[in-house]
Amino acid sequence: MKLKLLYSDLKSDLEVIEKELAVAVNSSSPLLNEASLHLLLAGGKRIRPVFVLLAAKFGNYSIESIKNVAVPIELIHMASLVHDDVIDDAETRRGRETVKAQWNNRVAMYTGDFLFAKAIEYITEVQNTYAHEVLSHTMIELCIGEIIQVEDKRFLDQTVRDYLRRIKRKTAILISASCELGAIASGTDAKTVRHLKLFGYYVGMSFQIIDDILDIVSTDEQLGKPAGSDLLQGNITLPVLYAKDEPAVAPLLHAMLEGTISATDQQNLLKAIRYSDGMTKAKQLSNIYLQKALNEVKQLPANSAKKSLQNIALFMSKRKF
Repeated sequence: MKLKLLYSDLKSDLEVIEKELAVAVNSSSPLLNEASLHLLLAGGKRIRPVFVLLAAKFGNYSIESIKNVAVPIELIHMASLVHDDVIDDAETRRGRETVKAQWNNRVAMYTGDFLFAKAIEYITEVQNTYAHEVLSHTMIELCIGEIIQVEDKRFLDQTVRDYLRRIKRKTAILISASCELGAIASGTDAKTVRHLKLFGYYVGMSFQIIDDILDIVSTDEQLGKPAGSDLLQGNITLPVLYAKDEPAVAPLLHAMLEGTISATDQQNLLKAIRYSDGMTKAKQLSNIYLQKALNEVKQLPANSAKKSLQNIALFMSKRKF
C-alpha cells in the first residue's frame, strides 16, 4: 500500500497546502524563486503537514486556519534539507540535483535562510502565542541537532544516548511539533495535545532509526541518492554504533573513517553491517519507539484521524524505502 492512500481523505486540503507553499516561496528575487521552486517541485511525502492536519481533526478543524501551521512546518523541513545538502556536500536528493549542486553553496544557504524566515512570517497568523514559542523552540533545537551531527562526524566513541539525543533534535522534534501545533491551532484540549505531541516524538524517533537502517540496506534508486551515503560521509548512525566492534565490521569501518578504504571495501563494509547484529538491534529499538507511539494513539478520543495516525505510524516504521 502507498502512504498517500492512508490519508486520501486529506487530498483536497493537501492541495491547498501545496498551493500555499508555492505562494510562500515566491519573492522579488528571480534566483531565490527558482531555487526555492526547484526544491518544492522535488516533492516529498509532505508527512509533516499531514500530521498537522490529522492532529487538528481533534479540535475545531478549518483548513484556512490550519494551513498557517502546516505551511511553516513544511518550510522549516525544506530549509533543513537545503542546509543538510550543503553540510553533506550532497549532489542528489529524491533523484534530483540538490540546490547546492544546481547552483552553489551560497545560493543554497540563502535559500534555506529565506525559507526559515518565511516560516516565521506564516506562524504570526496564528493568534495563540504559545504556538510561536513551540515553533521557535523547534527551530533552535533543529539547528543545534545539525551542529551536533557535524561535531559527531567520524567520532566512533559516541554512545547510543548521544545518537538518540541527536535524532531527537534532527528529526523527532519537528514531527512532534507538527502534531502539537496542529492540535493547538484547532483549540484541542490540553490532554489530547500532550498525547499528540508524544505520539509525534515517538514516531519521529522510530522514523529516523528506520531512515538510518535504509541508508545501509536500500539501493540508490530506492533512496534517490547513493546508498550508504550517510555512513560514507562519516555519520555514525545506530546500526553502525551497534555493529562497530564486530570482527567483520571493525577493520573496514576504521579504514573508511581514516580515508584509506577502497571502493570495493566500501561495499563490503555496507554488506557486513547489513548482516550484523547491529541491524537487528536497531530494528528492535525502532519497534520500541513505534509501540510507544501506538500507546499514545490509544489515549486519543475516537475519530477517523485516530485510525489514520495509527496506520501512518505503522507504515512509516515498516517501510522499505
